[in-house]
Amino acid sequence: MSAHTLTAALSGMLMCTMANSPSPALVDRVADWLRAQALNDIGLEAVVQGSCDRLAAAGLPIARVNLVFSVLHPLYRAIGFTWRQGQTLQAHAYPHVADGAQPDYFYGTPYHHLLKHDVDHLRWRLDSDMPCAFPILNDLRRDGFSDYLAFAHSFAKAKSEGMLGSWSTAQTGGFGSGEIAALLAIQYPLAVACRMAMLGGVAKSALSTYLGNNAGARVLAGQIRRGDGETTRAAIVWGDLRNSTRMADRLGRQAYIDNLNDFFDATAGAVAAAGGDILAFIGDGFLGIFPCARGKKESRIACQRALGAAMAAMAAMGETNRRRQAQNKAALGYGLALHVGSVLFGNVGLPERLSFSVFGSAVNEAARLETLTKKFATPIIASRSFTADCGGAWEALGRESLRGVEAPITVFRPARIPPAQIAAARQPQAA
Repeated sequence: MSAHTLTAALSGMLMCTMANSPSPALVDRVADWLRAQALNDIGLEAVVQGSCDRLAAAGLPIARVNLVFSVLHPLYRAIGFTWRQGQTLQAHAYPHVADGAQPDYFYGTPYHHLLKHDVDHLRWRLDSDMPCAFPILNDLRRDGFSDYLAFAHSFAKAKSEGMLGSWSTAQTGGFGSGEIAALLAIQYPLAVACRMAMLGGVAKSALSTYLGNNAGARVLAGQIRRGDGETTRAAIVWGDLRNSTRMADRLGRQAYIDNLNDFFDATAGAVAAAGGDILAFIGDGFLGIFPCARGKKESRIACQRALGAAMAAMAAMGETNRRRQAQNKAALGYGLALHVGSVLFGNVGLPERLSFSVFGSAVNEAARLETLTKKFATPIIASRSFTADCGGAWEALGRESLRGVEAPITVFRPARIPPAQIAAARQPQAA
C-alpha cells in the first residue's frame, strides 16, 4: 500500500470515527436537562419523551427506544414506553400475574437474559447474518434496524426494582463506539430522573389507592397536620355487605375475602367509575362521596351522579349474584344509602399516626340510614334531603327515627328499581 493510499485510508477511518462521535457538549446538555427534571415535579412520560427527543437532536442515531420500569401499583407490576423517531410515544402497562411470577412472554426477551445472567448490557448487531436469539430482534431486523443495545439499571440492591431499556438504530454500520459511549454516559442521569419522577408517581398512586383521589390530592397539597381540614358539601354513598359477621365465622379466610371483593368490585367500583371518591373501606362497608359547591344546581348534579352510581352498583350486584348462583354460591345481600350534607375533610388521630377522611353528622346519618335497607327490603334507600336535591321519581317508605337525629325522617327508594331487585332483597342471602 502506498503512503498516499495509507493516508487516505487513515483519514477515512478518522472521519468515520468523528461521524460516529456525537458532540460531548450536546450530550452534556441532555444530562443537565435530566438532572434539572429530577428536581422538578415532572411525570415519567415527559422525562422519557424529553430525553429521547433531545438525544436524537444531539446527533445520536437512535430510531427506537424502549424503557420499562418496575412500579408499586395495585394493578400493574411494570409500565413501559416505546419511543420512535417522529412518532407518538407509546405507553404499555404490565399487570400483576398470579403468585408474583414473571409472565410467560418475558422469558423470551433480552431483558430476562440480562436479569438471569446478572449482566448490565447486551448488544446485538442486526445487520449481520447471525441468527437472532430473541423474537424481538427478528422483528427489529425485519423493520430495517441495524443495531440493538439493551441495558439493565437497578434502583436498589434488589434487582427487581429498576429500569430496563434498549436503544436501536437503523444507521448503516450500527452504533459507532463514540455513540455507544454517549448512550452509556447518559444512562445514569436518565435513571436518576426517571426514578425521581416515579417516586412522585408512587406517592400519588399510593395516596389515591388508600385515600381516594380527592383526599390524596389534599394530602399532597399540604393537609398533613392533625386538625387540618375544611368543610364541603357532598352527596354521600354508604354501602354495606349484609351478614358479614356470620359469613366471616363460617367461611375460610380466602372465601370471605373473595366475597368482600365481589361486593366492593360491583358497588364501590360503580361509585368510582361515576367519578366519586372512595374515602374508606370500613370492614365490610365503604364510604363514597361526590363533592360539590354550595348551590342548588351543583348539589343536584352531585346527587344525580350518586344516584346513577347506586343504580349501576345495583345492576352490577345483580350480575355478580347471577354468576355466583351459577357457581352454586349464595347471593350476597347488601344495602346502599344516599344522603347529602356538609362534611368535613380532615386529619384526626395521633400526631404521628393520622387518618385523613370525612367526618360530620351527615356521614353518621348516612351510615344509620343504610341499616334501614334491610328493614324495608330494598337495595337502595335515600333521605328526604337527598331526594329533594336530586329530583326524579321516588317511592316513600315511611318515617323513621335515626339514632342521634332529633326528629324522624322520611326515607325513600328510587321508583325505577326493578321488581326483581326488590324481590331479590327479600331472599335468603350468604351468611
